Amino acid sequence: MVKMTYDKQILRIMSEAGSGGISVQVLAKHVYNMNCGLFSSPDIGEIHRYVQQYLSRNSKSSQSLIESTGRRGYYRLNTDNSDDARQLMLEFRDETVVVKEEVPPVRDLSLDLFV
Repeated sequence: MVKMTYDKQILRIMSEAGSGGISVQVLAKHVYNMNCGLFSSPDIGEIHRYVQQYLSRNSKSSQSLIESTGRRGYYRLNTDNSDDARQLMLEFRDETVVVKEEVPPVRDLSLDLFV
């Protein structure tokens, strides 16, 4: 069950990273921070190994969900050749849309003491 949340967190972080990609180390730190709590904290080494294995498993072919950026240790979502990656980008984008409410300006109704 925890591993499934790691997968979702990895994909969410990678979608936020964009086309420039993100390093394995930074990605592992983000996943670690997302899972730290006041009374428990996971092992950073275990999370780093899991992130490395997940990225290598899901970046094997040109149609894989994840691709290497060309820089050693940097990965990004494969939005050019993977329909799944494009769909994920759309899903995460839809979740992060925030409706901004118009806030009327606050009028100062205090009395002027120096009149």
